[in-house]
Amino acid sequence: MSLKSLLVAHTMEYFLSRKRLLTKRVKAERLRGREQRRHQLHYFHQLDDPYSALMAQILPALLARYDVDLQLHVVGAPTDSAAPERARLMAYSLKDARLLADYFGLDFGAVQPDAQALALAGRILVGAPEDNAIPALLAAVTQALWRSPQQLQQFVTPELPSQTAAEQVMAQADSLRTRLGHYLGGMLFYEGEWYWSLDRLHYLEQRLHDLQATRPGVQGLLFPPPQHERASAFCTSPPAIEFFFSLRSPYSAIAAARVMELARISGAELKLRYVLPMVMRGLPVPLVKRLYIIADVAREAHRLAIPFGRLCDPVGLPTERGLAVMPYAKEQGREQQWVLAFLDAVWSQGIDAGTDAGLKHIARQAGLDWPGVKAALQQTEWRQIAEDNRAAMFALGLWGVPSFRVGDVAVWGQDRLWVVEQQLQQVGCHA
Repeated sequence: MSLKSLLVAHTMEYFLSRKRLLTKRVKAERLRGREQRRHQLHYFHQLDDPYSALMAQILPALLARYDVDLQLHVVGAPTDSAAPERARLMAYSLKDARLLADYFGLDFGAVQPDAQALALAGRILVGAPEDNAIPALLAAVTQALWRSPQQLQQFVTPELPSQTAAEQVMAQADSLRTRLGHYLGGMLFYEGEWYWSLDRLHYLEQRLHDLQATRPGVQGLLFPPPQHERASAFCTSPPAIEFFFSLRSPYSAIAAARVMELARISGAELKLRYVLPMVMRGLPVPLVKRLYIIADVAREAHRLAIPFGRLCDPVGLPTERGLAVMPYAKEQGREQQWVLAFLDAVWSQGIDAGTDAGLKHIARQAGLDWPGVKAALQQTEWRQIAEDNRAAMFALGLWGVPSFRVGDVAVWGQDRLWVVEQQLQQVGCHA
């Protein structure tokens, strides 16, 4: 490993460390105390976003539990660079939001609102007075927007801003979101840290508990993370689990061992379906997105007790070398071991997989001989396999990794591993 790679790896380890995150939180609270500010949440609401629709529904209950103020910002959709597969994103978000609503007991039997209804809802929310009634108004307007758009008329007043004025306010909210370091809707921001929709709300809740910002009598979390990967019994005839992943995906890195363990304890066949990372397929990934993702993965890795942070980004040649070895590793019956060793090396050990020394280290960890690995680097069959896997993933309505398919169910994100187990349990695997 070069001196530069070594320095980058150790710098990232510090940057992503739990100690640094907790120190940042302490400093933020000290500053808030000196400035005598109340606890304030900034919420960025995207009108056409299903996850924002769910957030609007639960915000009144959240604010009833915690002694915090809410600042509402109505924002537009993410840029094309942040959401390169917009049509797939919208279609999948609708399906995923219904899944979350069913799990958490929320109401989301919705269809996508049209442009006219979205414009009116935006004017209503932008023109609303900034007071304690905002959460209830947001919930009511959002419910009308997603269920019965004609009911939005009940919120129309002579004081409603024009469409042009509303768009100007929303543009300012977009700029604020960018300055604070994000690009999506359905986001809560509290003192330097982002919390996305229901999937990350438990982090905010725990932080507010730690700050003793709960209201009297409040205990526990309103939306704890779903429980998954319980010790399921071996199934009689479980369906296969297809795992779409990228060696350059940090979310894949913290999902791989968990899905492999889930396959092992259930007896399900695990089909490893590798794809090239987005940036290596010509899709841009803006800096603000990369920074949020890596920080979010570090936070998740800590919660899940998964080593992560001393990284050496395998973009480009390192990923190609890692994928070139996949067919050979499969021939040797060491495919899973190779994936785990590679992901651990580049995401938690800071190993440069673009060097022979780095790849030799990974080969040893995976139980593969170096001559075989070195010969595999000359093969190109992996490219067609990766493309076939990408096409199969897209055919499922998915485009990002990690993604999973079990039977007729396909889900995206390491946050949905509980869905994989849920599907296994439905065919006879019991906790």
